[in-house]
Amino acid sequence: MVNTDLTSRRARQAAEQVSDPEMPMLTLADLGVLRDVEVTADGTVVAGLTPTYSGCPAMAEMRADLAARLRAAGFEKVEVRTVLSPPWTTAWITPEGRRKLAEAGIAPPAPAPGRTGKPVALQLLATRPAVPCPQCGSADTTETSRFSATSCKALWRCRACLEPFEYVKEI
Repeated sequence: MVNTDLTSRRARQAAEQVSDPEMPMLTLADLGVLRDVEVTADGTVVAGLTPTYSGCPAMAEMRADLAARLRAAGFEKVEVRTVLSPPWTTAWITPEGRRKLAEAGIAPPAPAPGRTGKPVALQLLATRPAVPCPQCGSADTTETSRFSATSCKALWRCRACLEPFEYVKEI
């Protein structure tokens, strides 16, 4: 198989349809963990995935789902690589992904702190972002648990509508 732009686009389109196993309303592309998809000269599709954090338990399922989707799209040789550098950040969640999270009742993450490579100022008191309720939009919310169904989410509650909701933690 010859590595053509059309073949690479077809492989990427197939890969971009794979859902995240922990937040199925998002694709791996929406989440920003699908890093690269290319087709080598011998026809092997090489896809790169970056975990949201080290030890992410969903990585094995993401890899298997991605490989299966590419094989179903007609690509016989598939290789899924883990890409650790640069590390994933919530800034990579696409605007479409943020919209899908909010529609599913999960508050999208606030902007992540910038990575400048310079020393970070120490803050002795914890500062929490204002997390608007994805149900009613109120900013009168409170964190009830730093951890939720997955390590990358926290559990919050809206004081205005009294609904609990999950919040994707910024990284």
